[in-house]
Amino acid sequence: MSHSVVDANGLRFVYLAWGEGPLVLALHGFPDTPHTWDVIGPAIAAKGFRVVAPFLRGYAPSGALARDTTPRDLGEDTLALMTALGAQRAHLVGHDWGAEAVYAAVGLAPERVITLTAIGIPHRAAVRPTPKLGWALRHFATLRLPGAEQRFARDDFAELEVLIRRWSPTWKFTAAELAPIKACFRSAGTVHAALGYYRAASVFLPAFMKHRIAVPTLNFAGADDPGVSPSVYEATRTHYSGAFEVAVIPGGHFCHREAPEPLITKLLSHVERGGAA
Repeated sequence: MSHSVVDANGLRFVYLAWGEGPLVLALHGFPDTPHTWDVIGPAIAAKGFRVVAPFLRGYAPSGALARDTTPRDLGEDTLALMTALGAQRAHLVGHDWGAEAVYAAVGLAPERVITLTAIGIPHRAAVRPTPKLGWALRHFATLRLPGAEQRFARDDFAELEVLIRRWSPTWKFTAAELAPIKACFRSAGTVHAALGYYRAASVFLPAFMKHRIAVPTLNFAGADDPGVSPSVYEATRTHYSGAFEVAVIPGGHFCHREAPEPLITKLLSHVERGGAA
């Protein structure tokens, strides 16, 4: 694994990388860092791929702008990173806000995406609101309230652990697994920037994300996710005109960290079928 820097979309991005070959761009979510791919990245790279996992904009040591981050920003960042890394096309993998980023990227430039993989978040173009889902997504309201940044940082980011336990109650995480996340959030400006994703969030889907997706797509759903059940992913099938598969694996929202082995097996099959061009 190496740490490198690249300029893309007017920002400085720091990233982790494994291997050589066709690009697999892996994007983390909240509250997380590229270290979320520490097991998955090397395994995919060992099969002949170059896996690059950047710190998303606003997550130190990557750069940030003064304004809050929108889905279009995330999509444009993803495409610009591909270009800066020397790839006209790539396999895109995203978890949580990283999933929103890859959905945005394929909406902006589907011809540049070889395969699409989203973990923990279905495409919201075809998600039907329910009281259960609204309750599961209540953090979209609480994280944008006045004082949210101070509450999140209190007691050495105790709220971070509260959210992880709420979303992935079966994940027996260790202090070592959370250490890179807390270190990132201790950096000046990171909490403000990360919560800015929520401040900029809207219930209205951007027009460029409304197009049906023809790119081969794989969704990973956590069997133990208390907020978003596998059936919610299945219901989004109407948004895809190309191959679409829902893989249910053990774990909650962070199922990629709870059950990396079945995810790696399925993800490898997905990207290998997609090819390199």
